[in-house]
Amino acid sequence: MKTITFKDRVRLHVTAGNGGDGCVAFRREKYVPRGGPSGGDGGHGGSVYIQASENTDSLLDLYYRPHQRAPHGGQGRNKDRHGKNGTDLFLKVPCGTVAWDHDNGERIGEVLEDGATLRLARGGRGGLGNIHFATPSHQAPRESTPGTAGETRTVTLELKLTADVGLTGYPNAGKSTLLSRLTNAHPKVAPYPFTTLNPVIGTLQFDDDTRARIADIPGLIDGAHTGAGLGHDFLRHIERTRVLVFVIDMAGIDGRHPADDFSGLLHELAAYNAELINRPRLVVANKMDMDEAQLYLPEFIERTGVTPLPVSAEQNEGIDPVRTRLFELLRPM
Repeated sequence: MKTITFKDRVRLHVTAGNGGDGCVAFRREKYVPRGGPSGGDGGHGGSVYIQASENTDSLLDLYYRPHQRAPHGGQGRNKDRHGKNGTDLFLKVPCGTVAWDHDNGERIGEVLEDGATLRLARGGRGGLGNIHFATPSHQAPRESTPGTAGETRTVTLELKLTADVGLTGYPNAGKSTLLSRLTNAHPKVAPYPFTTLNPVIGTLQFDDDTRARIADIPGLIDGAHTGAGLGHDFLRHIERTRVLVFVIDMAGIDGRHPADDFSGLLHELAAYNAELINRPRLVVANKMDMDEAQLYLPEFIERTGVTPLPVSAEQNEGIDPVRTRLFELLRPM
């Protein structure tokens, strides 16, 4: 699986189609001496929707096409012919996309499941033709009504991932490397903090041909729940993951004790959303190929009461037990 170029928030300007004008017309057939009005109604303008798609993983396409417009309705015609309705515009977005009104901050709604739709802007109504204005005392009306304008709106689309597994940890814990070992995704890997600035998704295939989507959530920092760093941008992606994998730098390369990292992650998640710490989780002790990790591991177990799965993502060691444990955690769901 190749790494997905990711965009998880975009501002979108949407314009629904205008309704077509009603028509003023009269019948002129040879054998209809008292023809009367025959102007048809205008067509309705197309509305703009977002539609969730399992085959879409990012808002990148809309990021590069921020102005979206639905077609206008056609004008009414003679012989009581209705103008053509404008085609509704459906914008494909990932499952888990939330829409907000950019101007007033109100939440419009969200699309969670494949095929779900949400209207962002309503198309204008078609105007009435003169056939609607005929009465016994007004048999040749020349009145009609214009179509109404379609809604114009600026919205913010925000993606909260619906991955099966979320990898979380402090910067440089090795999440991206672990993702590449589990899924054959190819995220950028480098020895400096915040190499990953946007979530990266890979797909893990189990022996029974079932699959799990794994998201590498960019590294958290202390105070993330208050918005420190890119805290809220990162944490919102954890909300919809089914299983959390805590990736711990067991070598303590950045001068932090691994047990402090674990308790710090729990604190940040609980402060952001207390329900998160009750999710099924797996703790992975990374960088076990280093001598420091061998020293820290017993202390970590004693202080936290947690026995993590030891791995060296860099050396591709200990990965199979992680796959097996994820299969066990996801299978009952």
